[in-house]
Amino acid sequence: MDWDKLRIFHAVADAGSLTHAGDTLHLSQSAVSRQVRALEESLNTTLFHRHARGLILTEQGELLFDATRAMTKRLDAAAARIRDSEEEVFGELRVTTTTGFGSLWLAPRLPALYEKYPDLKIDLMLEERVLDLPMREADVAIRMKEPSQADLIRKRLMSVRMLLYASREYLERHGTPETIEEISTHRLICQNPNSAQVGAGANLVQHLMTYEIHSTLTVNNYFGVLQAVINHLGIGVLPDYLLQDFPNLVRVLPDVQSIEVPVFLAYPEELRHSKRIAAFRDFVQDEIISYRKQVKDQELS
Repeated sequence: MDWDKLRIFHAVADAGSLTHAGDTLHLSQSAVSRQVRALEESLNTTLFHRHARGLILTEQGELLFDATRAMTKRLDAAAARIRDSEEEVFGELRVTTTTGFGSLWLAPRLPALYEKYPDLKIDLMLEERVLDLPMREADVAIRMKEPSQADLIRKRLMSVRMLLYASREYLERHGTPETIEEISTHRLICQNPNSAQVGAGANLVQHLMTYEIHSTLTVNNYFGVLQAVINHLGIGVLPDYLLQDFPNLVRVLPDVQSIEVPVFLAYPEELRHSKRIAAFRDFVQDEIISYRKQVKDQELS
């Protein structure tokens, strides 16, 4: 199979249109069409169903598109490694982590990274779905459990627990519960146990729900839970890394907490020598060290 024809086929399959693919490739629609037909003839098969609304891949087309997609990701990885052979740290770095950790802990600390490496372009992908690093869905991940894939380099960063917090104003108005049974007289703010989240947090919420709490607010991420808590709506289930950045939060019922959740940084083995990965890894580790020191100083004071 001709590499150039495969490249054009991939663009057409990705765009779903000869015209859009031609715009991307800077080729005319007729030139793109000729290349696709030539590829079909060389394979003696039909790759697209053609109709007025565009192009749909046939079963054989889907098989070929899976192959060209994997090839493209490998080529992207090779290009990244070549770029990383330079001394400077620059270019795009795709980072994935959970919505809570990314928006509440990582994003507020990124100015320090950009100050040191102003030419970096971070694409921060916040979602609960675990992206496939070897298939180049992202370059580096911060995950709330140890990655299971063998071809990843991983480093444990820290541990997180889910705790109960409220604002000072809320507690002044409604009182501070002294026992877990008293939680039933307060409004509980948390993620729905059935939503995508760390299992330890879901288990803690399920336990709290057994106390027949009269009023709840469930949100599908910790950012929403935090906003409700700092606006004095109730007692929220939140990760412990928030206390450093939100000192007005007050911990409630100190004996009530989830089990420890390990936090890992991971990236593909093939990016072991990437300077962008190294810069991001060192930045996160330095911020973790600073975070731990501040937490220890707060506990001593």
